[in-house]
Amino acid sequence: MTPPGPAALFGPIFTAVQERALFTDSKSFADAVPRRPLADILRAWDAAPPVGDDALRIFVAHHFELPADDREAVRGEAPLVDHIRNLWPVLTREQTHAAPQSSEIAMPRPFVVPGGRFRELYYWDSYFTLLAHRRLGNPQPVEDAIANFGSLLDRFGHIPNGTRTYYLGRSHPPVFYLVAGLSNARGEAARRQRLQWMQTEHRFWMAGAERLQPGEEHRRVVRLADGAVLNRYWDDQPSPRDESWREDVALAAEAPDRDSATLWRDVRAAAESGWDFSSRWLGDGRTLATIRTTRLIPIDLNCLLHGLEQAIADEAEALGHAADAAAFADRAAKRAAAINAHLWNAAGGFYADYDIDAARVSNQLTAACGFPLFTAVSDAERGAISVRAIEQLLRDGGIVTTLDETGEQWDAPNGWAPLQWIVAQGLRRHGHIALAATIAERWSSMVERNYRASGVLLEKYDVERGRPGSGGEYVAEIGFGWTNGVTLAFLDP
Repeated sequence: MTPPGPAALFGPIFTAVQERALFTDSKSFADAVPRRPLADILRAWDAAPPVGDDALRIFVAHHFELPADDREAVRGEAPLVDHIRNLWPVLTREQTHAAPQSSEIAMPRPFVVPGGRFRELYYWDSYFTLLAHRRLGNPQPVEDAIANFGSLLDRFGHIPNGTRTYYLGRSHPPVFYLVAGLSNARGEAARRQRLQWMQTEHRFWMAGAERLQPGEEHRRVVRLADGAVLNRYWDDQPSPRDESWREDVALAAEAPDRDSATLWRDVRAAAESGWDFSSRWLGDGRTLATIRTTRLIPIDLNCLLHGLEQAIADEAEALGHAADAAAFADRAAKRAAAINAHLWNAAGGFYADYDIDAARVSNQLTAACGFPLFTAVSDAERGAISVRAIEQLLRDGGIVTTLDETGEQWDAPNGWAPLQWIVAQGLRRHGHIALAATIAERWSSMVERNYRASGVLLEKYDVERGRPGSGGEYVAEIGFGWTNGVTLAFLDP
């Protein structure tokens, strides 16, 4: 049974705190820890509900422990590489026991957090953060991450967006197979365990696929008219996000003609994508209230699932599981064929998302077009054509996320560390070494210039102007896990 999140647990207290905007960041109270049994706190509330913001603030401070602000701990003056090395222990957490009736999820091993408001383990962030392990010469964080993700797969059947109860309705881009690929543990028992966990994750993403007829959909799976099976992002909870409750309620009020449950599911599905938020998901390309994430088949998700299927096939074959190897090799081949049939924009010369309702590929160019190169879905010819599209995204600070400036953080002018890595590695895989090196150099130089000026690394950057990124639901966070990992990997290829 999925444990309830703080909105359900804290009930009227949670609603009052969020409605009155007691904290600038909605996530603050979602991460609060009750100081005493919650039943006692709720009885105190029912007996004398606080009137006014000051009384509410006093009530919350008395009954709940709020998360600490540790932003200053990630500032530094050392050379960039040394600073990133110094950040590793600062960003490492241990949480073998979850505080009772809180949103925490216990983890068996230490883990690295991104930083700032992100004070828990995040799924796809972790892969890019762990890229630093080659330069740091410490394999243990990789093995810890694999064990932690495996523990989540064993308990919940999937790896949630992050290790909070309010994230359990959704996952994140499926990169566990990439994390597993960083492991130096080559013993048969370890390899069999990793294979089992990869298969568990695959079952989560494909749940219900076997029952679908052409044109039908179920949760994360879509069967197209020609019988091809591809995937979309989803969330099982059609309600406001606990960590962004106030924002989601306000968004529904801005769209009175939309069904609120459908709207909130599309918002949550975009959060599962990691691109929260982007013009990719918006019906009018500009307005968050038009979000329709679940009506799109994303190019990046399906490329990563192709990578997962191929990794399962390869590992099963190496371990002597011939039937599984053949079955997953066939799955991977069919998915690659479906991606190339439906998610290739021939007129534009790039891979893109597929619109389920319009039954056609999108005309929007985004940095997600690099995923088919990264996961070997693209052949040499389309890889070469894609280079021209990728060059349209190149800026002085690296690859820009989209060409559309909407105020959403996963749009222009922002660039993000994971996309720099995916695009650059995809280009290298196809032999376009010079362009890959240009992306790496421009990104690393921009990060270093900003670090020298501010003493911090950031979650996102404006790659057009070479400054901190902007947009979205919160200010640019400092820390910052995946920027540390990708930048260090670029500096030590």
